Amino acid sequence: MAFTRENIKTIKRLVVKVGSSTITRAENGSPNLLRLEKLVREICTQKGEGREVILVSSGAIAVGRHSIGRHTPTDDLLTKQGYAAIGQGRLMMIYQKLFAEYGQTAAQVLLTMKGLESTETKKNVIGTLTTLLELGSIPIVNENDTVSPYEILYGDNDTLSSIVATLVKADLLILLSDIDGFYTDDPNLNPDAKLIETVEHLDARMFSMAKDTAGDVGTGGMATKISAAKTATEAGIPMIIANGEDLNNIHRIMNGRPIGTLFLPV
Repeated sequence: MAFTRENIKTIKRLVVKVGSSTITRAENGSPNLLRLEKLVREICTQKGEGREVILVSSGAIAVGRHSIGRHTPTDDLLTKQGYAAIGQGRLMMIYQKLFAEYGQTAAQVLLTMKGLESTETKKNVIGTLTTLLELGSIPIVNENDTVSPYEILYGDNDTLSSIVATLVKADLLILLSDIDGFYTDDPNLNPDAKLIETVEHLDARMFSMAKDTAGDVGTGGMATKISAAKTATEAGIPMIIANGEDLNNIHRIMNGRPIGTLFLPV
């Protein structure tokens, strides 16, 4: 039976990815506490409805940069890794406090794309994430930017979130970004671009339609999100790209409403 929006209401294991643009302020990289609180509240709501939730969160570099008063982004890789080392702890502290206010326990999991190439490491990651879910905690996953530059350069955790979803056999992956979904063209440049509500099959034409439109805060453009969709859907996991500016979109999606673009599993 084909997957539909209605099926979303019954899923049990959810992976939500938030980009830097969703949880930090573009002008200076400071944590957007109002959005972070809404994000945590939405995730706790899903937990309360009996779902397991894994959060894949970017934002460490932006938060670290703001923490030391550097408000201008840099292209220097080592500096970005330094920002990540500073910002990851601060970001996790915010998450821990907010989740605790809702009676939930957050757990930090830092991964590297290179490490995930190892079969043994994959087994360990699956075991750790599964155990954390069994313990009732909410794993918060990020790329370990201090030792691995992959996501800094290429994806703002889009790729990582799709891999995490496949490893834990998630029922749904939601990518929250600064765009409403997947368009026929870049809506910032083409006013006639149309939102595609459902993608049944990813093909070369879809990849050619994807445009990299990343801003100063995040690094993930639409091309990396389409690549993430390919990874997830080929593993049998539906994926949705939706706008993270309104974090109420999470419960709207989970209630089966037509928010964003749904990529159907293969």
